[in-house]
Amino acid sequence: MKKIELDIPVLLPDVPDEKDHCVSRIMDMLEGREGIDKVHVKDNTTAGESKLCIHFQPEIITLERVQEIARNSGAKLTDQFSHVVYEVEGVRHQRHARTLTAHISDTKGVIDAQVSGSGTIRVEFDRTQTNEEAIKEAIRKNDLEILERVEKQGKSDRPSSKEQSEHKHEEEGHEHTHGGIFGANTELIFAIICGSLLGIGFGLSFIEGISYWIPLALYIGAYFFGGYYTAKEAIEAVAKGNFEIDFLMLVAAIGAAALGEWAEGALLLFLFSIGHALEHYAMNKARKSIAALADLAPKTALVRRGDRQEEVPVEALKRGDVIIIKPNSKISADGVVVKGTSSVNQAPITGESVPVDKRPVEDPSLNYKDENKIPAEHRVFSGTINGSSVLEVKVIKEAKDSTLSRLVKLVKEAETQKSPTQQFTDKFEKYFVPSVLTLVVLLLFAFLVIDETFGDSFYRAMAVLVAASPCALAISTPSAVLSGVARAARGGVLIKGGRPLEDLGELTALAFDKTGTLTEGKPKLTVVAPHGGVSEEELLIVAIAVEKLSDHPLAAAVVKGGKERLSGISIEEAKNLQSVTGRGVKAEFRGEEVFIGNKGLFEEELNIQLPPDLSAKLKEVESGGNTAMILRKGSSFLGIIGLMDTPKDEAKSVIKRLKKIGIRRMIMLTGDNQQVADSVAAEIEITDAWGGLLPEDKVDAIKKLRQQENKVAMVGDGVNDAPAMAKSTVGIAMGAAGSDVALETADIALMADNLNDLPFAIGLSRRSKSIIKQNLWVSLGVTALLIPATIFSFAGIGIAVLIHEGSTLVVVGNALRLLAYKK
Repeated sequence: MKKIELDIPVLLPDVPDEKDHCVSRIMDMLEGREGIDKVHVKDNTTAGESKLCIHFQPEIITLERVQEIARNSGAKLTDQFSHVVYEVEGVRHQRHARTLTAHISDTKGVIDAQVSGSGTIRVEFDRTQTNEEAIKEAIRKNDLEILERVEKQGKSDRPSSKEQSEHKHEEEGHEHTHGGIFGANTELIFAIICGSLLGIGFGLSFIEGISYWIPLALYIGAYFFGGYYTAKEAIEAVAKGNFEIDFLMLVAAIGAAALGEWAEGALLLFLFSIGHALEHYAMNKARKSIAALADLAPKTALVRRGDRQEEVPVEALKRGDVIIIKPNSKISADGVVVKGTSSVNQAPITGESVPVDKRPVEDPSLNYKDENKIPAEHRVFSGTINGSSVLEVKVIKEAKDSTLSRLVKLVKEAETQKSPTQQFTDKFEKYFVPSVLTLVVLLLFAFLVIDETFGDSFYRAMAVLVAASPCALAISTPSAVLSGVARAARGGVLIKGGRPLEDLGELTALAFDKTGTLTEGKPKLTVVAPHGGVSEEELLIVAIAVEKLSDHPLAAAVVKGGKERLSGISIEEAKNLQSVTGRGVKAEFRGEEVFIGNKGLFEEELNIQLPPDLSAKLKEVESGGNTAMILRKGSSFLGIIGLMDTPKDEAKSVIKRLKKIGIRRMIMLTGDNQQVADSVAAEIEITDAWGGLLPEDKVDAIKKLRQQENKVAMVGDGVNDAPAMAKSTVGIAMGAAGSDVALETADIALMADNLNDLPFAIGLSRRSKSIIKQNLWVSLGVTALLIPATIFSFAGIGIAVLIHEGSTLVVVGNALRLLAYKK
C-alpha cells in the first residue's frame, strides 16, 4: 500500500482549511472506493497547515484515477503529480514485465510503475523529485526501446518541444536494432539456434567414431543460446529478491548438466525459450488488435485554404480548419459538418452497426466549444468512414485530442491495470516459488532415506523444479484481460483494465440515471386532449402558433410534435408573447388572448377555476408521468397537451435481456418526482424507481445498494453522475464518444449512446471471467499433476517441460478466443 499527501491549500486554492465542506466532499467521494483504504486530514504543526492524506493500493486504483475522482468533486488539483504512458519494445513476456515493473518502480520519485507483457509502461511520478527524462533513462537502462509516448491530454503533461523532437526521433528509429544483433526477434532466433545445435548434437551422438566432445560442445552452445535470456532474467529477478520461474528453470538446467544429462538440459532450455517466443507472438496478436485502433485515423487531410485545396498531415490541423472528406474515405478529425449530407459508418469508434445520417450545422461560424451540446447528426469523429457523398467538416479538436486518440490512450493504459485474479496469482507465486525451492532442497537428500544414488535424487529434484514452474499461471490472466479489453474496444466499449472487466461480470445490481440514459433526454408531445367540442387540429394550431414564439425546451417539443401531427397545414403567427414566470405564457392569436400554462396559472394567477371534467383529465394526464399544459383562448378552455421524456426504443428489451442474464435488481435514479419515475419504470419494466433525488442523494443511494448487493454499477452520462459513479463498484458512461468528462469519469465507457451495448459488455466480461477460470484450472491442474508425477519418477525433465510449455500455449490460445466474441 502507498500513500500520498496533498496540501489542502494547493488542492483547493479557494479553501482556507480542512474544515471547509469541499474537503469533506472529496473525502466522502474517495472513501469506500475500491483500492482506497483510508482518507484523512493530517495536521502538520511545524508548517502550520493541513494535508489530505490518501492511502491507496496502486495495483487496484492509479493515482491518476484518484485525481480524476477529486477533479469530479470540483477540486482544482496541483500539478505536482503526473503520469506518462509509453509503448516500448523489448518486453518479452509477462514474467519479464514483472521484473521490469520492480526495476522502474525503484527510480527516485516514481510513485508507481506498471509494465504489461504486451509492451506498455505506465509511470506515475512526483514532479518535485524526478522528471520525464529520468524516467526514460530508467526505461532504457532495462534494454527497452521507447517506440511511442502515448499522449496525455492537458497542458501540464504535454511534452516540450525538446521532448517532441526526441519522441519523433524515437519513432523514426524504432525499427533499428533492439534486443540483440538480430533485432526484435533475437529471442526466437536464439531458441531456433539452440534447437538446431541440440538436434545436431543428439544426432552425432549415435555415430560411432565421433568424439564425445563434439556433441558436448554443441550441447554447451545450445545451453548458451537457449539459456541466455533465461539467465539474464533470473539474475535480474534474484537481484531484486525475487525467485521467479526463470530461476527455477536455470537451476534445473544446471542440475541436468551437473548429472551429465546435457541433452536433457539443452532440451529444457530449448522448449522453455521457444515457449517464451511463441507466448510473445501470441500476446502480440492481441496487442495488434489494440494497435489497429490507432491505424483507423488517416495520416493526411485535405484542407480548404481559401479557393484551393491542400493535403496536410493530420497533426498540422488546427481548430477551425475546414477539411474535405471524399466519398468512402476515412474522416481525418473530430468536427462538425458544415456542408453536404451523407451517411457515416461510426462502427470503428462507437460499434454502431448502422451508418448514421449527417447534415450541416445551421451556423458554421460558431466555435462549438461545448462538444456535449452538438447534436449527433452534425458531429463526426476521426477514424469513421464517410458514405457516398462529399462532406466538408469544421475541425473542433486537434489530432492528439480527438476521441480516437483518447480511446487509444485509455485502452493502452488499461493493459497495465491488473485484475483481482492477476493480483491473486502474483501473490500466490510469491509464496509458491520459495515453497518449491524448499521442497527441492529436501528432495536432494532423498537418497539418505530411500535406496537410490545421489544422482537419482538430484535428477528427481530438478524434474520437480520444472514441474512446479507456474509458467501457464503467470500468463493465464493477463492474456485473457488483454484479449477482452481489445475485443470490447472493437465493439465500441472502453474497459479500463482487468478489475472493471472482472467486476462487470459479477454484478447483481445496476443503477441507471433516467434522463438521457433510459430515456431520450428530450420531452416529446405525448397527449393531445381537446375540451368542450374543440377539435384536436384546432387545439394544436393554437398551441403551435403561441409556442413558436418561445425559446423554452418544452415549447420546442410542442412545436415539433404538433407539426408532425398536422403535416402540411399552414399556421398563422401569434404575437405579443409574454412569460408568466413558473406558470406559463400568454400571447395574442386571431384577435384573442391565449394562455398556456399549469393549473397555478389559472387558479392562482388569473383566479379562474378549471371545469370539473377538465380538472379530472388534468389529474389523469399528470398521473401518467406527463408534464401537462392547459390552453385557454378568450373565455374558453381548449384542452390539455402533455409532454414527457419518453423511454428509448431499446430500453424495455435491454432490461429484459439483463434480467435474463442474471441481473437481479435494476434501479432507476432520477431527480423527477416519484410519479414520473413510476410511470417510466412501469413502461420499461425496471425493478425499482427512486425519484426526487439530488446528486448527493444518488451517492447515498449507491452506498445503500452496495450494502445490499455488494457489487453495483452506476450507468449514466458521466457528467452529472460522476459522484455516484465514483461510489459504485463499476461506473459505466453512456454515449462517451466525444465526451472528455465521460471518458475520464467511467471505469467502462459505452462509446455509442446505445443501451444494447450494455448486455454485450456484461456478456463479454462473463466470458472473460470464465476463460480466466479455465486457464487457472489448466495451469494449476497441470502443476498439481506434474509435481507428484516427477516426485515418484513417472515423468522426467523432458516430459515435464514439454507438458508445461504446451499448457502455456493452451491458456494463451484459449484467451485469444475472446477476440472472436460475438455481440
